[in-house]
Amino acid sequence: MFKEIKIEEFDYSAAKLIGKDWLLVTGEADGKANAMTASWGGLGVMWGKNVAYIVLRPQRYTKEFIDKAERFTLSVFGADKKQMMGYFGSVSGRDEDKIAKSGLTVVSENGCTYYEEAKYVMVCRKLYAQVMTSDSFIDKSCDEQWYGAGDYHTMYIAEIEQLLVNE
Repeated sequence: MFKEIKIEEFDYSAAKLIGKDWLLVTGEADGKANAMTASWGGLGVMWGKNVAYIVLRPQRYTKEFIDKAERFTLSVFGADKKQMMGYFGSVSGRDEDKIAKSGLTVVSENGCTYYEEAKYVMVCRKLYAQVMTSDSFIDKSCDEQWYGAGDYHTMYIAEIEQLLVNE
């Protein structure tokens, strides 16, 4: 059962939560949902709002869902779901229904999809999106290391409207 808490009560390292535990980014559009694993992003405050930011490459199927929807969710799972998270990061939803195949229990509320098995869920409302560009890199080694194919991420900044904790 999920309980909503204030973001100020959420005392977890964003570096661990995103970089080590990973996020399951889920978008819902046209009556369907798709999800992908993300290990890049952040949490903070922007424009007087508690926000999450995520980055999605243009070829990711989930990006199409995020672009169409006003909201998306970020779900965090326990270590027992690490293999499943790897699956969501390596298989395209264009090729198979990853959500159905994963065995996760879907919760769909107000145009957002998340999962009963998640430890934490952030319901996010998009505020800003911008494609990263080569000329914006100050440290050119990041551009060289991560964008050799020119497939620059789009960065989304979204207000965290709800933070749900599974008790």
